[in-house]
Amino acid sequence: MKYVGNMLAIFKREITSFFSSITGALVVSVFLLLTGLFLWVIPNEFNILYGGYATLESLFYIAPWVYLFLVPAVCMRLFADEKRMGTLDLLLTRPVSEMQIVFGKFLAGLVVVVISLLPTLIYVYSVYQLGNPIGNLDMGATWGSYIGLFFLAAVYVAIGVFASSITDNQIIAFVIAVLLSFMLYSGFDLLAELPSMRSQRDLIIYLGIDSHYSSLSRGVIDIRDIVHLSSLVYFFLFLTKLSILRHKR
Repeated sequence: MKYVGNMLAIFKREITSFFSSITGALVVSVFLLLTGLFLWVIPNEFNILYGGYATLESLFYIAPWVYLFLVPAVCMRLFADEKRMGTLDLLLTRPVSEMQIVFGKFLAGLVVVVISLLPTLIYVYSVYQLGNPIGNLDMGATWGSYIGLFFLAAVYVAIGVFASSITDNQIIAFVIAVLLSFMLYSGFDLLAELPSMRSQRDLIIYLGIDSHYSSLSRGVIDIRDIVHLSSLVYFFLFLTKLSILRHKR
């Protein structure tokens, strides 16, 4: 209980910081603005009204790319700001473990991202009503896609927290997080297409995120996909702990 209590204290501190400034509202607004424009306003291949089918596939294709930049922007200050202002040293002297600090900050970042995702349920209702007949929407694939997007966002947040822990510069933390997130989401697929990598293609693709996210997006809730994505979250949070320990010394 004490472990949970300490972690929640860190979590509440970060959530308060997010929503007492413009950050929280800005993240939600930017995500909804970009997805809304692509899905409903701008004439393009992702526009639901121009597609002729009652599907939210466009949302779940666009969202990972929007989050690729948005999540690092959310997380870049979590540790970098503490280092820059010298408050991380003060935080580490308190009766709270490094992992409690890491998990508290990670959960705060994840909650902000999830809050930005919740209003898109309006899109689900809209497409459900637009179907011919009404309700002609594959809800299994839709909920599977939301689950996949949640775990993908969790990986992005974990990467963002790690990137923020290795520097006191928010811009550097942002760039590192974007590059690492891109490499895990799409980089492995690109690497697998190299002629020299063809023999290991399936393994390389499996190590990335996209194949697991795509599997969940089809409505196939495979525990192996969830375990893989969860393992990546833990891996980057563990690296964050090591980074903090190095700073502590």
